[in-house]
Amino acid sequence: MPSSISAFEGTCVSIPCRFDFPDELRPAVVHGVWYFNSPYPKNYPPVVFKSRTQVVHESFQGRSRLLGDLGLRNCTLLLSSLSPELGGKYYFRGDLGGYNQYTFSEHSVLDIINTPNIVVPPEVVAGTEVEVSCMVPDNCPELRPELSWLGHEGLGEPAVLGRLREDEGTWVQVSLLHFVPTREANGHRLGCQASFPNTTLQFEGYASLDVKYPPVIVEMNSSVEAIEGSHVNLLCGADSNPPPLLTWMRDGTVLREAVAESLLLELEEVTPAEDGIYACLAENAYGQDNRTVELSVMYAPWKPTVNGTVVAVEGETVSILCSTQSNPDPILTIFKEKQILATVIYESELQLELPAVSPEDDGEYWCVAENQYGQRATAFNLSVEFAPVLLLESHCAAARDTVQCLCVVKSNPEPSVAFELPSRNVTVNESEREFVYSERSGLVLTSILTLRGQAQAPPRVICTARNLYGAKSLELPFQGAHRLMWAKIGPVGAVVTFAILIAIVCYITQTRRKKNVTESPSFSAGDNPPVLFSSDFRISGAPEKYEVRITRAVRLQAAWEPGCQGHEGPGKGL
Repeated sequence: MPSSISAFEGTCVSIPCRFDFPDELRPAVVHGVWYFNSPYPKNYPPVVFKSRTQVVHESFQGRSRLLGDLGLRNCTLLLSSLSPELGGKYYFRGDLGGYNQYTFSEHSVLDIINTPNIVVPPEVVAGTEVEVSCMVPDNCPELRPELSWLGHEGLGEPAVLGRLREDEGTWVQVSLLHFVPTREANGHRLGCQASFPNTTLQFEGYASLDVKYPPVIVEMNSSVEAIEGSHVNLLCGADSNPPPLLTWMRDGTVLREAVAESLLLELEEVTPAEDGIYACLAENAYGQDNRTVELSVMYAPWKPTVNGTVVAVEGETVSILCSTQSNPDPILTIFKEKQILATVIYESELQLELPAVSPEDDGEYWCVAENQYGQRATAFNLSVEFAPVLLLESHCAAARDTVQCLCVVKSNPEPSVAFELPSRNVTVNESEREFVYSERSGLVLTSILTLRGQAQAPPRVICTARNLYGAKSLELPFQGAHRLMWAKIGPVGAVVTFAILIAIVCYITQTRRKKNVTESPSFSAGDNPPVLFSSDFRISGAPEKYEVRITRAVRLQAAWEPGCQGHEGPGKGL
């Protein structure tokens, strides 16, 4: 007999059984007994069927009969109106009379079922054809099952194989369903129904498809713009079975990974260094997928850098490159004295070309970079070197017995200046401080030669300025109006002129003293007051008009002794 057999509740089952005994026994009649759950009569197991007396246990009354012929050694048993309590072990005992009785240890286990068996392959992969079968027992000769599929729409058309015999003599009814699953079929409930014609008996069974498929990234940020210092979240979500290993990467470096359906990458206080392409990789045993997102960090321009010529020789072409970094790209502008020399929009570099530079191009320049997030600027100096140029302000002027000669030179680098008196075969240079005083302002150098005791006609004076790019000489002209002025007013006029100057200074001093009586003086009692030397002012103009020009700023205070006093200093003289 089969070791196990199954049947639907409410139907019947035929347990096939054959036995044997030695031929020499030759019994006149062969009897048999079927027991339930125990093979030993002394245990008084329930009797399922007994050929001698037809007396059976109440559970099997009217529900059991022998289909086989014991004389032909066929002990097949039929059980009908099956209910769950009839499930269990069934033993057969042969009775040939007398002591020739034997209970076979082989037995059959009956399983009462109420659902069809759906057999799904252990691995179902998307895109690969699969065969799913529905199998139900067909061991009831009185009722034959019919199979149908439930929820198979869109998967494939079923094929019924019919009744198949199993190895141990039992029978099954089989229906097959072939289809190529997709990722959408994962989790789909597929059903099989067994029904018995001319009855109300119907049994259904279901199986959920576990379709394996590679990851597909279904959720991800589009391009992200963030302001420097802000918080950024990048999200990546993938659909796959089994769940994928999600990895966030940048430039080949793993930033975060986890086995999950979604993975969040958090970036705190982003900087321009974190600007770039971020990749999300999703993978499992069946494949992989990846996508990228661009993070654009918006920030103000960096302090511009200036590369190029900062020292040039007059006539050369100067090229200056100003560059910066920002996002978005900035507006770059190069200024000189508030005048725009060059500008570009949404570029990170600006090239300034100055063909044939001149001294006028010398000076301070500014490169300014700006966008909507801020502005930065860098100053740079262009130094234009050129040969000396003697300016028209250069001249000589005589006052009584003193001659002062101004040699005004524009030059870069600073020149050496010498005064030549050809008539006396004398040359005076800057190192002789007793006679020459020099002062530089920007590119202009003013050298003053002072000659005293010149009662006779003023001498010829030639000024020569020299630097590494050349030399220039000029015979300094005498201002004729000054000579006439001193000739007309004579010694008395000179005294009067100086008296007027002293009176003006005294007046200013007295006025300020009265005005600032309540104010604290800038000088304490022990301080020396500022002294105004003759080198600090010049007198010029026609005989009818005199102008005093102060060349050194001095703050006069009324806190010191009233009145004005002259002062004799080394080589100064009032």
